Amino acid sequence: YDEKGREDGGVGSYVEEFWTEAYLAPSETVVMNLNPFFVLEDGPDTNKSNSQERRAASLSFSAIKFASSLKNETIVPDAFRGKPLCMDQFRALFGACRVPELTNKDTVAVNTESTHVVVLENNQMYFFQALWPDGTVAVNEEDILEILIAIKADARKVAPEVSSRNALGVLTTLPRREWAVARDIIVSHSTDNGTALDIVDGALFILVIDDVAPKDIHEAAANMLHGTYNLRSKDNLIDYQAGSCCNRWYDKMQIIVCQDGRAGINFEHSAIDGHTALRFVSDIFADNVVSFAQSITKTIYSDRTFFPSLIQAEVRRASAENPALVTPKKLNFDLPQSVLDKIYYAETALSDEIVASDTFVLEFTGFGKTLIVRNKMSPDSFVQLSMQLAYYRLYGKIVSQYEPVLTKAFYHGRTEAMRTATDSASAFCKIWLKHTATNEEKLDALRVATQNHSAGIKLAASGQGLERHLFALMKIAEKNGIPTPDFFSSASYKKLNHTILSTSNCGNPSLRFFGFGPVVQDGFGIGYIIRDKGLQYSISSKHRQTERFAHTLKQTLIDMGKLLQPLSSVKVTCDPVATKPKVSPKEYLEAYSDTFGETATAGNTANKRSKPSIEKTNESHERKVSSGFARVLRKQSSFSASQLRNFGESITPSISEHD
Repeated sequence: YDEKGREDGGVGSYVEEFWTEAYLAPSETVVMNLNPFFVLEDGPDTNKSNSQERRAASLSFSAIKFASSLKNETIVPDAFRGKPLCMDQFRALFGACRVPELTNKDTVAVNTESTHVVVLENNQMYFFQALWPDGTVAVNEEDILEILIAIKADARKVAPEVSSRNALGVLTTLPRREWAVARDIIVSHSTDNGTALDIVDGALFILVIDDVAPKDIHEAAANMLHGTYNLRSKDNLIDYQAGSCCNRWYDKMQIIVCQDGRAGINFEHSAIDGHTALRFVSDIFADNVVSFAQSITKTIYSDRTFFPSLIQAEVRRASAENPALVTPKKLNFDLPQSVLDKIYYAETALSDEIVASDTFVLEFTGFGKTLIVRNKMSPDSFVQLSMQLAYYRLYGKIVSQYEPVLTKAFYHGRTEAMRTATDSASAFCKIWLKHTATNEEKLDALRVATQNHSAGIKLAASGQGLERHLFALMKIAEKNGIPTPDFFSSASYKKLNHTILSTSNCGNPSLRFFGFGPVVQDGFGIGYIIRDKGLQYSISSKHRQTERFAHTLKQTLIDMGKLLQPLSSVKVTCDPVATKPKVSPKEYLEAYSDTFGETATAGNTANKRSKPSIEKTNESHERKVSSGFARVLRKQSSFSASQLRNFGESITPSISEHD
């Protein structure tokens, strides 16, 4: 497998084929089982942040510029402390779609010539041209704003109770083989249906306009994970589903914007990991910030640009040449009664899942990264142990806990597994609840556990992890008819892979929260962000006490914090030079730990702390330039540019004739 990958630039290692299958082979629904979500921070420009259409236009414009820069290969490559990271996943960021198959595992198809964006509003689908064929941006922010205003006006012509019965997007929440059957019926029923689905599949991304305003942070997180549940009724009889849960297309990356301007991302996880999605989100959010800064400084410095655009992309407005080129079009589907029935049953099944699920957000402000580092511990290891201890305090059990570790320093690398439930973590939890244990004993146990966790992270990040290796060996044996050792069917191995606490770290100032659903029925899905002065957790579960666990976690953090030395206050001394205490690399390892790690930023060379020993990715042998992407099926557009312009029902916006 490794030799083949080096020869044709396709498969990166013997792990890749089987890890991809682990995402694509299961037939379960992707909602709450696979797709993660981000909730973005509010933007600095309140005129945009509080306006749904303006926020959507601003984020979409930056996203389209990002797609243009990626298409033209002008994007700055990712790096971690000066070391390059594999950029192969970015091939599947735009124009990609998870496609259900009738008799086999799903595929991820990428339209390499994608130039349009699909908009979902009131369960109806529209599209508009965003790029020229050469990758040049064809619309600016004001163009997109007017397009969205026109789409909203048209979408309101259909009553919500009617659109909900035709909400085609809810079919993407079905188990995959069921969705494949329904999709086959839709395509067979009408040639135009097939073309319309191709347009959706091949879009750069889906822009979702939600007719909801989350009442609090918990509902905001839940809306980005699975949408809202809101049954409307008349005369005490249930009429229709008015929540946002049907206004989705889970097979693609979605930018979701609520009525109050709150925004987020829900992305299909088969071909890209969170680190790739985070880079995209970080850039478009930062581009919005820079745009706001430009709007301020241009009134003062006029002809001088103090803040160059973060995302460099050429814009040539199609509306200035021919407004018809960017006129939004509505996609109409001719659906047989069997599909309409399936839409209804898909909604009721999804609603059951939503009602059975719970999402709770914990924003802890007692302390954060700064205090933990001051006490010579890894913030990520500290947070990982806080979750294991909270579970132990609530249930009296040590359980399997998973944390993904970034391995993009290797060719086509994705993640390795780190297991928090080590012997030292177990000892730490038991000592903590021992009534006779002193604070010194508790702190010593915490230090040992964090050091061991950091050591495990270092091994995983440097390609020395165990789980992906064992998993791939098992799959290779199964594929070639080789008997597998009893170890793989042992109770211990099964218990290890029954992950009660599925966790991941996502640290970035562009995000308010991020999260995902539990991976087992009796588990918790926990996404967390480590900030300098706080810790944020988004916790999801099914049929479990999510809020109670969050409160136990909060009390655990308070108690752990009491053992830490407070940050030094400012003092006047006679020392000529104030020096920082040295931190032993064995005691503190900056968390290179996970798929969504804060420190894995583009071109970051400033951080000089001790780092994991990452093998060089530029081997002595030469690789061919990757012409394909092993995890996806690359395909040409099934429709020409002229067909795209002529397909669909035109929705006429009033595009302004201005620069």
